[in-house]
Amino acid sequence: MWTADGVVAPLDQNRRRQLPDEVAGYVREQIMSGRLKPGDFLRIEPIAEAVGVSNTPVREGLLTLRSEGFVQQVPRRGFVVAPFTRQDVRDLFWVQAQLAGELGARAAKRITPEAIARLEELTERHEEAMGRGDTDLVTRLGHAFHREINLAADSYRLALLLTGVVKHLPNRFYATLESRIDSAHAQHTLLIEAMRERSTRKARSVMTAHILEGADHIVDLLEERGLWDDRETA
Repeated sequence: MWTADGVVAPLDQNRRRQLPDEVAGYVREQIMSGRLKPGDFLRIEPIAEAVGVSNTPVREGLLTLRSEGFVQQVPRRGFVVAPFTRQDVRDLFWVQAQLAGELGARAAKRITPEAIARLEELTERHEEAMGRGDTDLVTRLGHAFHREINLAADSYRLALLLTGVVKHLPNRFYATLESRIDSAHAQHTLLIEAMRERSTRKARSVMTAHILEGADHIVDLLEERGLWDDRETA
């Protein structure tokens, strides 16, 4: 793998860089699934054993989660799961919707006929997969559809910011959205129409609504998993 200065980095060095990300992903999943609750202390050794790494990547991964607001560091006591509210979920989707909406608008101005044809094919396959109940394929096709639009936008930094927001929720939650939101196929079709018409306004509006619709679905899912008690207000 190439580093920023053009030198090929050893595979073990790349692996070491990935380990904290694996830890962060594991702990983030535990929090978002409700298995870890706000206020729970995070012991390094069990996490290291669960992920299959040493203690150092665990500490680095927890520091990453601290920067994301998922955990807090308590002096002389370690890391604790931070409060995470329904509004936090809606805020994540709001930010995602603004970024994705802008990328959609830019894509509408720049997308090629070949890319539109790929979107049409992905949408057809997406509908077929939903009809079969193939949630894994539905997820992959949903990701591919949005990736095609983000590539067409030709705005690397903006897409990178969107990636940073999206990673706050585990991938399987997006799988749930693709399979549970009945309007997904219709919204994909409207996005293709906006691309074909070169309508930046329509592309932004449809994409923003498409993303925001997922917030309440995820809130409902997390409530089902017992992430919050009944005392928390929406």
